[in-house]
Amino acid sequence: TEALTSDGSLAPAAHRLGEMRGSTGVGIAEALDDFAVLFEVVGTEPPLESVRALCEGWAAALENAPVRASCIDPESGLPTVDYLSVRLAETYGAARRHAHHAFVTHALLLVDVAVGDNHPWRRAARSAAMGRALAAALPQGHPMAALGGGAFAILVARDWDLGGTVTRLREEVNEHATELAIGELLRQPPRIWIEPLPETHDRAVDLLEHLRR
Repeated sequence: TEALTSDGSLAPAAHRLGEMRGSTGVGIAEALDDFAVLFEVVGTEPPLESVRALCEGWAAALENAPVRASCIDPESGLPTVDYLSVRLAETYGAARRHAHHAFVTHALLLVDVAVGDNHPWRRAARSAAMGRALAAALPQGHPMAALGGGAFAILVARDWDLGGTVTRLREEVNEHATELAIGELLRQPPRIWIEPLPETHDRAVDLLEHLRR
C-alpha cells in the first residue's frame, strides 16, 4: 500500500510480499489473489513487472523452505501425480467390481499451456492460473494432477458432457489468464486433448510418469 502511494517502483515491495507469503506456506494462487484485490480497490491493473516480482519472491521463499512430502503441488494447489495414481487405482478397481473396463468409461483430459520459458516466476504464475482455472471448470474433488512444466491431467468420465467440459476448461484458462494479466505466459490457445486410459492400472501409472515433466 505504501509503495502504491509513492512514485517509486512497486517491484521491491511486491517481491517482499511474495517472500512473506511463500515463507508462511501461502500458495502462489492465494498470493496473486491478494495482489489482485489490492489493485482492484485502486482501480488499475497490476503491472507485469510487479506480478513478476511477487512470483519471484514467492519462488525464492519456496526454494529455501525444507522439503516436505505432500499430495498437493504448492505452485498450482492441485494434487500431485502420486495422488492421481491412487485415484486411478480406485477407478480401475471399481470397474473390475462392476465387470467392465476403466478405459471404456474413463479417460485422461490433458492440458498443456507451456510456452517454453522455465523461469521460476513465470512457472509459478502459470501454475497458479491453471490451478484456479481447473478448480473453476470442474466439480470440487475431481481427480486431477499437475504434471509439471505447464502440463496437467484430469481423470474424466467418457460421457455426454465431455465436450462441454473441454469448452468450459478452455474458457476458464483464458479468463484467468486475462484476470491475472499473464496471457503471454500461457500457450494460446491452450492445447487440450483426450488421452485414452490403458488397459491396466500399472500401465496407466507408467503413462502418467511418461507425461510428467
